[in-house]
Amino acid sequence: MARAFSHPSSKDITIDGLLYALSDPIRRTIVSKLMASSGQNCSSTCSIDLSPSTISFHHKILRENGLIHSEKIGVEVVNSVRTEEIDKRFPGLLASILQHHKIVKAQPKARLEHE
Repeated sequence: MARAFSHPSSKDITIDGLLYALSDPIRRTIVSKLMASSGQNCSSTCSIDLSPSTISFHHKILRENGLIHSEKIGVEVVNSVRTEEIDKRFPGLLASILQHHKIVKAQPKARLEHE
């Protein structure tokens, strides 16, 4: 029998946990992609060039810190962002961080010029 995923209750979600989970650009990208859909299985989110085990690790960090809810359906895991719960506890935080991520991601990489 498959083990069920463990999720913190909304009252146990901390700002430190959210900031830690969102401190990694890969995890911010995963959350952004999940928010753009109504929930995706791991393989749909994994259009990032990383190994499946690395993606699973990032999902685990996001889940343990209350950002996503994961549900196993058959052989797939469907993840969804806990937007309402997070916004109720920390209004505007998630949207602000992801908006900044979108802006930074759109900027061209800074070049080091050697003279």
